[in-house]
Amino acid sequence: MGRIVLIFFIMAVIAAVVIGVALLGRGSRAGKPTLEEPREILKRRYAAGEIDEDEYLRRMSGLSQDW
Repeated sequence: MGRIVLIFFIMAVIAAVVIGVALLGRGSRAGKPTLEEPREILKRRYAAGEIDEDEYLRRMSGLSQDW
């Protein structure tokens, strides 16, 4: 009888850990915005027509400089 209780206890602990890890992983992705690289943002803005070629090139060269 004691072994059966121990087996069920171990299974419950394993299930709780698996469910906890799954919930933590899902929660951390849901609340945080994705961080885009500055160069990718510039490419997207240039492709969408939000900035012109001169602005695109000026900002890309600024990103390339070591400060």
